[in-house]
Amino acid sequence: MAEAHQAVAFQFTVTPDGVDFRLSREALKHVYLSGINSWKKRLIRIKNGILRGVYPGSPSSWLVVVMATVGSSYCKVDISMGLICCIQRCLPEGCGPYRTPQTRALLSMAIFSTGVWMMGIFFFRQTLKMLLSYHGWMFEMHGQTSHFTKVWAFCVRLLSSRRPMLYSFQTSLPKLPVPSVPATIHRYLESVRPLLDDEEYYRMETLAKEFQDKTAPRLQKYLVLKSWWATNYVSDWWEEYVYLRSRAPLVVNSNYYVMDFVLIKNTDIQAARLGNIVHAMIMYRRKLDREEIKPVMALGIVPMCSYQMERMFNTTRIPGKETDLLQHLSDSRHVAVYHKGRFFKVWLYEGSHLLKPRDLEMQFQRILDDPSPPQPGEEKLAALTAGGRVEWAQARQAFFSSGKNKTALDAIERAAFFVALDEESPHYDPEDEASLSLYGKALLHGNCYNRWFDKSFTLIAFKNGQLGLNTEHAWADAPIIGHLWEFVLGTDTFHLGYTETGHCLGKPNPMLAAPQRLQWDIPEQCQAVIESSYQVATALADDVELYCFQFLPFGKGLIKKCRTSPDAFVQIALQLAHFRDRGKFCLTYEASMTRMFREGRTETVRSCTSESTAFVQAMVKGSHMKADLQDLFRKASKKHQNMYRLAMTGAGIDRHLFCLYVVSKYLGVSSPFLAEVLSEPWRLSTSQIAQFQIRMFDPEQYPNHLGAGGGFGPVADDGYGVSYMIAGENTIFFHISSKFSSSETNAQRFGNHIRQALLDIADLFQVPKAHS
Repeated sequence: MAEAHQAVAFQFTVTPDGVDFRLSREALKHVYLSGINSWKKRLIRIKNGILRGVYPGSPSSWLVVVMATVGSSYCKVDISMGLICCIQRCLPEGCGPYRTPQTRALLSMAIFSTGVWMMGIFFFRQTLKMLLSYHGWMFEMHGQTSHFTKVWAFCVRLLSSRRPMLYSFQTSLPKLPVPSVPATIHRYLESVRPLLDDEEYYRMETLAKEFQDKTAPRLQKYLVLKSWWATNYVSDWWEEYVYLRSRAPLVVNSNYYVMDFVLIKNTDIQAARLGNIVHAMIMYRRKLDREEIKPVMALGIVPMCSYQMERMFNTTRIPGKETDLLQHLSDSRHVAVYHKGRFFKVWLYEGSHLLKPRDLEMQFQRILDDPSPPQPGEEKLAALTAGGRVEWAQARQAFFSSGKNKTALDAIERAAFFVALDEESPHYDPEDEASLSLYGKALLHGNCYNRWFDKSFTLIAFKNGQLGLNTEHAWADAPIIGHLWEFVLGTDTFHLGYTETGHCLGKPNPMLAAPQRLQWDIPEQCQAVIESSYQVATALADDVELYCFQFLPFGKGLIKKCRTSPDAFVQIALQLAHFRDRGKFCLTYEASMTRMFREGRTETVRSCTSESTAFVQAMVKGSHMKADLQDLFRKASKKHQNMYRLAMTGAGIDRHLFCLYVVSKYLGVSSPFLAEVLSEPWRLSTSQIAQFQIRMFDPEQYPNHLGAGGGFGPVADDGYGVSYMIAGENTIFFHISSKFSSSETNAQRFGNHIRQALLDIADLFQVPKAHS
């Protein structure tokens, strides 16, 4: 094959006269440029490591300290109080660079200045860490900031005023604190009170008290010890035990999806859209490698932890029989592509230069135009990543550990990310209610063999130019991939652009080698495993009912007129909708982030509270005065906001109990209380989707440039998964999932209840609404 010949720097032929070598200058040039590019990356990482290591100091600040020390010495002022003379006496005499007294004096002053500078950096970092440990600002009412918080904010701005790199604040972030056992038990019992009758509550209270008095003190000591030693006492166990040790299929159960802009369209040409998007993604990766991305900041001053971004690219989940492994590479120069049952390898660089969007469009178009059929067993191969993890691990070891299968699998697993070229054309049509749900289903699972569910993310390109992502969950949480997606969509629309005919700008280079077709040798035994995994995944996918809709009557703007947070408003509406749908309350999960702490991920907000259930019951009875209902709503909203803030500041319930449970398993300690808590089903699992983390454009100027968010499968077999995005001032997108196999749930029915609940709560405050 032509591309294979161009991949090597020399060829040789054995002749009667000996071995005839033929060097390829062009190939050697590419090898040389690739090596230069690799060394450039190493030097950039070294430079960034130094700059990050001395933040908030800088090389220029070191020079200022040295000059001040030298200047004071020439003015006969010893600011070192004799330390410089002590350093000078310790330097070796008589030879080398220390020969003259002047040199010895200058070197002593440089050593002293460096020590002062390092101590200053350490002091500033510890001061910043202490300041960032203060979270009182989160609990103050909007517009009622205390003088203490104002002084605190000024000090934080002062210490972080120099332009930070992506990871500059990592060592200044505080560690996630371990809550006290009594506080966690108290909050837990408070959270389950509205879900249990008096007898059940008394039983749980007894179990909790027994745990608190007998078992918990020993477990807590180990947990506190871990919090001193580890960077974060939760995150590594959360990743391992919740994600990597799960043996359930990733499709529906773990992976989630993200949607494209749905109200505008840049081009109808599949390859062109993909060319721009892939180019923008590698631009983002370059910024990531160089740490040129600004850290996400709460209020513009409080930095969020960025460690999850490290594994965004070049990462694959490798299946294991007992536990999976996240394989992350420092670099990858290609993407793996799937189209019509065939796998391809597409290089992203020519030498050291990133391919332009027009060149990438040409490469993807070549794949679309390729008429070759799939090899035996190749078409449904990716179903292995959608089935059981044990079966995939066994098949990987048996059939993909050597030969061409290993080479082809390496090309996929070592790719920057995975690209799926689909033949379908889903899109959102506001006049067709089902269109958004069909689009979501295509992203969530596709046909169960056209996504590589193990990759950190699969970029999905539909025939009509619409895009989306299917994302593996172990390596990071949704706001991280959302940050990438905002950058990519903004860059595609406002920086790269298209020609009038819908193609990428510029002219393609027809001399580029064509994409490389991956070669497989899949025996019949392996094909049987692939088919079995496909059947498992299909059963899961077919059982998912997904209902996605755009709520048009109002959005964030009018919710604020109710003097409550938009998130609390929606969460209370979900409680009202669920009670109308099922006639009872249930344990409710809302994800919040703990990224104000180093290596923080998520915490659970238990949204079903005594206050929210009191409001819901009053609404359902219909006999209360409007003023009473407003008062009950405000109490429920205030409670929810307080719980959300507690979760964000390390005072949540579930991660602490989870870690105590892990410690109990390590120690072989049995706890009926922990066993019961950890087995409680989340029948309503919810998540708000972050947006506008990057200001790529002004949403007021471009109100239709809205993504519809994304969604996930139901956590419980008889429960709902609800994802929502409060998309600007005037609209909210909802993604609701349930299972057809449950007679108790119906995603569309629940969606209609959510619509009505939002309208009913808005009517309490006489908020004028637009026509839906």
